[in-house]
Amino acid sequence: MILIVSHADDVHATRVLGTLSARGADAVLFDLADFPLKTSIDVAAGDHSSQDINITVETDGGTYDFGEVRAVWWRRPRQFGMDPDMRSEEDRQFAYNECYSAVWGMWLCLEPFWVNHPMQEEAASRKVYQLKAARQAGLRIPETCITNSPERAAAFASAQGGRTVYKAFSATESAWRETRLLRPEELPLLEQVRNAPVIFQRYIEAGYDLRITIIGDRIFPARILSQEQDYKVDFRIHINDVKIEPCTLPAGVEAGLRSLMDRLGLVYGAIDMRLTPEGEYVFLEINPTGQWLFIEAATGQPIAAAVADLLIRHDLGP
Repeated sequence: MILIVSHADDVHATRVLGTLSARGADAVLFDLADFPLKTSIDVAAGDHSSQDINITVETDGGTYDFGEVRAVWWRRPRQFGMDPDMRSEEDRQFAYNECYSAVWGMWLCLEPFWVNHPMQEEAASRKVYQLKAARQAGLRIPETCITNSPERAAAFASAQGGRTVYKAFSATESAWRETRLLRPEELPLLEQVRNAPVIFQRYIEAGYDLRITIIGDRIFPARILSQEQDYKVDFRIHINDVKIEPCTLPAGVEAGLRSLMDRLGLVYGAIDMRLTPEGEYVFLEINPTGQWLFIEAATGQPIAAAVADLLIRHDLGP
């Protein structure tokens, strides 16, 4: 059985689920937001069990023996759905922690093929760690300063001669934060850095941007002609208008990216890079759950099929 941990509004998950269904695969969409109110789990352990641990999950869609799960796509897990009638914040936090402990214990008891394992993904999503791993993999990274010191931030910006970008560690659908070029009139605002650390980097001039999707041993590079748009710092500002084309990578860059994936313990990753006007490839970041449908739509690269192929291959086993 193939498990996709996401939700019905995630178009990436539903696209792959449809592909799996069309191929006759036994695949289930599992939404953590349905637990514990709409979904129940039953974990049985003891000397008389047929297995070390028996895990049964009952949802609106049916009852499943999670011991049969052979492949998991850890796509976009949501937070548990707590009872709205539970008014006490202390009680809600206790209930959430209990759900978290039970479900994470359940994940650790499973022995499927993970895309990606949640613990590896958690570590790989940390941008500081990514930069270290990228350097170790032989990739060039921008000069970077991550700090909550206004003085250190100001000194770094000054050293870059007015070519500094800043970005956040995280964002949500409701509070999305693009990468921005630090303008002179914003320098007094650096005092606010005391409240939370910010990522400052030297701005990398681009011939074009790259989004490179890696799934197992398959790699799908695409060039994004971001410099044809009026906002040249972050291609996502013009994601619906920017031209995107398939491309190839130099062997050394591809080898470095595969080394990066191995170091981070990832099976899937969406990597952002820039190619400078001088022809140098610069690593910016990797998203272990990054989007790829916009790349597939623009380039025709069969990314959904590649995800499905990988899951089916490991579901069927050797």
